[in-house]
Order: sequence, then structure tokens, then C-alpha cells
Amino acid sequence: MKRNIVKIDEEKCTGCGLCIDACHEGALELVNGKARLVSESYCDGLGACLPECPAGAITIEQREAALFDEEAVASRAEQCAEPGCCGAMESEPLACGCAGSEARAISRNSDISGCAAPAQVDRARPKSQLRQWPVQIKLVPTSAPYFDNANLLVAADCTAYAYTTIHEDFIRNKVTLIGCPKLDDTDYSEKLAQILAVHNVRSVTVLRMEVPCCGGLVARVKKALVSSGKMIPWRVVVISAEGEILDE
Repeated sequence: MKRNIVKIDEEKCTGCGLCIDACHEGALELVNGKARLVSESYCDGLGACLPECPAGAITIEQREAALFDEEAVASRAEQCAEPGCCGAMESEPLACGCAGSEARAISRNSDISGCAAPAQVDRARPKSQLRQWPVQIKLVPTSAPYFDNANLLVAADCTAYAYTTIHEDFIRNKVTLIGCPKLDDTDYSEKLAQILAVHNVRSVTVLRMEVPCCGGLVARVKKALVSSGKMIPWRVVVISAEGEILDE
């Protein structure tokens, strides 16, 4: 039968995840950084997700679609309440939408756009200095307001394991993005260029490992800087496998 159902323009979708939070039926989830309709039978067609999309990527269309299945939605909701819903997924991912994809700023004691406030560092229990979520380059929305007037840290994900005080020495007072040029299946230089072009980013720090493949991270950032057409101060810091700073 014909009925109203959501339609997602993947070209416009930034992967911010706000629509997923707005869909109480669990009809949407993030797949490869893009919002997707899990099943027609989970969508009630009322469009509660529309006003939450900052990119205008969601519309309502009338077409042939499966009937809305309220019982199936209730069953999925019960599954999503169980531990491990968005973690150890089996053959079919659940439709609850993982909270880890929700874009949000994290308030800390220091100001990301200005001078750091004096901090009492408890060495026995270090404090997180992460200022936003998500951190994966592939997941972060380019329109996120926390990029405005930010000092940007683009780090190879291995650096967090090799360098023990990465939070205090590098993440503090910065917006942090992580990725791996060897394992990520996409060239995110275009996404980085869009972030730099749209927002007034103050500086860029690239934190890489000494291994040759990490040079790809530097190349992607350099390409993004050139493509953005902006003259932004940037530097590269190299970390050894033993956790020492080799070059900066």
C-alpha cells in the first residue's frame, strides 16, 4: 500500500545522529557514517526526525511501503534496553541507534577558544580533556558548532595508546579528531577541507606515529588545508612506538 515514509538524501547527510535520537520507533541508524532507514515497517511516517536534521537531508515521501508494525517496534525496543545493544552486535544490527554517534560538546574547566584555566592535575587519576563527541573523522558532522574558533587536533588513533599524557599535552583545549590512514577505507581529506572552509579554525596539530603509513594522515591534512584555501597555522608531531616525541 502507499503511505508516508521517510527519505534520506545521503549526499546531504552529515552523520550527526540527531535524527536517530528523535526517532522513538528505532527506524533509523548510522551505517558508514550516514543515516539509513532500517526497515519500512519501523517508520510511522509522522516525520519526528525531520526538524532535528540540521542538514535538511530528510523528507517525507508517499510511496509503496510495508505497513507500520507497532509490535515489531515494541520488540526492538525491548532488545535495545538489554546490555550490549550497540556494542556486540550479531548478524543484524539493532535499530535503536547507538548513543555513541550523537554529536555533542563536552564542558571542561578550561576554555577551548582561549587561554587554559589553571588546572590541578591529579596524577593518580588523570582527568579526560576530550571536548566533543564523536571523535572519529568518519563520524563527526562537518557542521558541528564546536569547530568555530577551535584549535584542531588530528591524531592517528594509535597515538593515544603510545603517548601516556596525550590528554594533558595534546587533547586539552582542542577539538580532537582521530583516524587511521591505513585502516580507514576512505580519503577524509575532503571532509577535513569542508570543516576548515566552513569554520574559523585557529590552528591544526597533526599527531602521528613514526611508522611510514602514518604519513598518509599528514598528506590528507595538507591536502585539506590547500583545498580549503585558508592560511592556517599547522604543525606535525611524531610519536615513537616507545611513546617518545621524536619530532615537532
